[in-house]
Amino acid sequence: MLVKTIPVGHLETNCYIVTNKDTLECVVIDPGDESNTILDYIEDNKLKCVAILITHGHYDHTGAADTVAEETGATVYMNKADDRRVMNSPAFIYALPDSGVYFADGDVITAAGMDFEILSTPGHSRGSVTIKCGRVLFTGDTLFRGSCGRTDLDGGDTDEIFRSLKRLCSLEGDYEVYPGHMESSTLVRERLLNYYCRRAMSEY
Repeated sequence: MLVKTIPVGHLETNCYIVTNKDTLECVVIDPGDESNTILDYIEDNKLKCVAILITHGHYDHTGAADTVAEETGATVYMNKADDRRVMNSPAFIYALPDSGVYFADGDVITAAGMDFEILSTPGHSRGSVTIKCGRVLFTGDTLFRGSCGRTDLDGGDTDEIFRSLKRLCSLEGDYEVYPGHMESSTLVRERLLNYYCRRAMSEY
């Protein structure tokens, strides 16, 4: 598995392209903007995009989803709780197309020969999820390196995000952590050094 990070848009949202190096099939996580940049990477590396996974419905994580889906034929997956038709808010501009699929906690999406397990991690938004693939966590805006997502937007809840952080920190062993913004980390590091994780583990 090869993980390529492409920061996109004015908020530099991390779009991830997860590639099966044996088949050259890939999955795109959070295509938030700059569809041309994402599509150019796919084309330049002769990849076939078979799925698009959305960690949550905010505009900076979904802005290029339709274009990438239309150009590649990939299926889009997201949590219904963050669909624009449920969250009538300017921060949620994305409505899953008719060809898309809603996922829920515990679902496993098998794509490009890889299994992507959906972990419900609300708090930043109602429909926020973490996507687990092997020993990698794509945490969206739930867990950042040294921090966590804001909870003051529509659908945010401070207690929920602490419970979500506790769920992630309670996973056994270590994981690579690929967040929605800023640089990557490891779960061991966040358990030890992240104030919000430490509080979640001690108080929730």
